[in-house]
Amino acid sequence: MSEFAATHDEVRAIRATEPGRIAKLLAARRRRPFVPADGRLMIVAADHPARGALSASGRADAMASRPELLDRLCAALARPGVDGVLATADILEDLLLLGALEDKVVVSSLNRGGLAGARFEMDDRMTGYDVRGTVESGFDAAKMLTRIDYDDAATVATLQACAEAVTELNRAQTVAMVEPFISRRVEGKVVNDLSADAVIRSIHIAQGLGAGSAYTWMKLPVVDEMERVMDATTLPTLLLGGDPTTAPDETYASWRRALALPSVRGLIVGRTLLYPADDDVAGAVDTAVAMVRPGVAA
Repeated sequence: MSEFAATHDEVRAIRATEPGRIAKLLAARRRRPFVPADGRLMIVAADHPARGALSASGRADAMASRPELLDRLCAALARPGVDGVLATADILEDLLLLGALEDKVVVSSLNRGGLAGARFEMDDRMTGYDVRGTVESGFDAAKMLTRIDYDDAATVATLQACAEAVTELNRAQTVAMVEPFISRRVEGKVVNDLSADAVIRSIHIAQGLGAGSAYTWMKLPVVDEMERVMDATTLPTLLLGGDPTTAPDETYASWRRALALPSVRGLIVGRTLLYPADDDVAGAVDTAVAMVRPGVAA
C-alpha cells in the first residue's frame, strides 16, 4: 500500500485517523535546490483562500471547493518546468499526502491575518506558518505580503512582523520572499497602487526590512515602466500574476517583457493559471513555463 493518498477520501481518512503521517512524510520528502541549474523558477501560488479570497476569473466562489483546487494544483505541479508551490499549511499538507510535493520547491505563506474586506485588513498578522514551522517542515522559503498604507496605523505592526520574519529567515538561511504594495482605502476597500512610482517606493521599503538581506527575495507585480521598477533593486525577484482583468494574450505579453529584465528570476502565479478563462490548466501552465524557460517540452 502506498504511503501517499490516492483519493480525496483517503486524505480525509488520514487526517482523521493518522495525523502523524504528515510529520513522517515531511521528514522523508524528496527535496531539491531552491534555485535550479538554469537560475529560473516557476511557482504556482495558492494561499488566497486563507485570506477569504475565493474569487478567480470573475467567479466569486471559484476556489471554494477544496477537492477541485487540489486537482488543479496537482495538474499544475505535474507539468514539465513547474518548480513548486506557495500555500498555507492546510493546502500544503493535503498536497503532501497526495505525493505532489516530492522533488518540489515549497514556499510557506506567513501572514494571512489581514482578511479581505475586514476593518482590520491592514493589521496583517502572522497567522499562517511561522519561521520555525517553515524550517522544521523542510520548506525552502517563506512569503509575506507587506501592504503599506500611510493613513492606517496598523501598517507599522505589519512592517514590524515582516521585519522580524525576514531577520529570522535570513539567520536560518531560508529565503524570505517579500511582496510589497503601497495601499490605500477607496470607499472602504483596500486598493494597491500599481503605478511605477508606488511600486518603486514599496520596493525600497521592503528590501530594507530585517537585520539581513542575503536570503531576501522580492515578489512584485507586473506594471507599466517595469524597466524603471526593476532598476530599484538588486534582489532576486519573482513576478506575481494576481487575477488580471486584461485578455490572456495581453497579460502573457506583459509577463514576457518583464521576464527579460535584470534580477527577474521567474513567475509565481496562482489564479491566472489554476482558473484560466478556457479552464485548460495544463495549457495555461505550459504557456507560463515557456516564458520562464523557453525550450521546455510539454
